Amino acid sequence: MRGLTASAAAGYAFAAVSQIHVFALTAGADPVATATKPLLMPLLACWVLARRGPRLLTAALLCGWAGDVLLMPDSEPLFLAGMGAFALGHLCYLRLARTAPAAPAPGGPGALAGRPAALLAAGYGLVCVAAVALLWPGLEAGLRLPVAAYSLLLTAMAWAAACRLRSAGLLGGALFLLSDALIAADLAGWPEPPLERTLIMATYLTAQFCLAVGVVTAYSAPSPDGPAGGTEASSSATSRFGATTR
Repeated sequence: MRGLTASAAAGYAFAAVSQIHVFALTAGADPVATATKPLLMPLLACWVLARRGPRLLTAALLCGWAGDVLLMPDSEPLFLAGMGAFALGHLCYLRLARTAPAAPAPGGPGALAGRPAALLAAGYGLVCVAAVALLWPGLEAGLRLPVAAYSLLLTAMAWAAACRLRSAGLLGGALFLLSDALIAADLAGWPEPPLERTLIMATYLTAQFCLAVGVVTAYSAPSPDGPAGGTEASSSATSRFGATTR
């Protein structure tokens, strides 16, 4: 283990605990899954800190940690609080994408701008509206407006990440949409797919990691307008409720 950097150690720890958590869900080992879940986002935050990523990214991951913990009990008030925590994390990601100093110039390698960005926005928007319309009748009355508002914010985050945080941001945002779509479908009483909890957490963990990689890469690479290494941002849903609490 000599020579192992702090970032590598944190990355290996996050990967190992993530695999243990996902395997525990698959095997039905709920005590192991419950014990490992609160460790996931703090370990990823440690990787970000070791890579000297923006403080706002650490805040986004800690919002994810708060959401993970709040959504563990089977409680609608805590579910709404957890959704709020994730919404704050999405706002952090939106800010990070908007102010990313190393975002590719329009039309440059890895950039998504102009017509492709507009088409993606239209596609994401249509999917968001269709999903909310389909889920609306099955949602409890107290969840309908919060789920709709959260879905809009999540969609905006996924689009901004795709446009500004390169391929890692594109994948991370899309997987976050998929993970929370599975949760929303469960809330609306739709039939559960096989290994639902495993799918939710596997896509969620991959999404958070990809978004973190996208942000760290953007804030450490040279900016088109000059060096930006180490620059930070300006100031600064769910297997979670009921059987599928994330």
